Amino acid sequence: MALVYSTETGRMCPDCRKPLSACSCKDASKAKPAGDGNVKVSRESKGRGGKTVTLVRGLPLDADALAALGKQLRSACGSGGTVKDGVLEIQGDHCERVMAELAKLGHKPKRVGG
Repeated sequence: MALVYSTETGRMCPDCRKPLSACSCKDASKAKPAGDGNVKVSRESKGRGGKTVTLVRGLPLDADALAALGKQLRSACGSGGTVKDGVLEIQGDHCERVMAELAKLGHKPKRVGG
């Protein structure tokens, strides 16, 4: 049975059993990377008005590192893009160039899709 309230400190975290004001569980969950480590590079044009984008999924990086990598890849490709829900989107068909850049950085990218 987990302690959920203490008369001394108030509400308690059920995971770490510390007071909610001193709980570190939420910080630890935010720091976890979103990707699973299987880096997949694909090309997609559905639902984008006929425009082609290169998608990079599965990078085991936190949000700040993912944004920095996205900036580096966009500048290498000479195009724009964004990061949405842990997925890098780079405008245009740049699969081969993105895979080469990721390989230089030590990732093992795989080409997915047609």
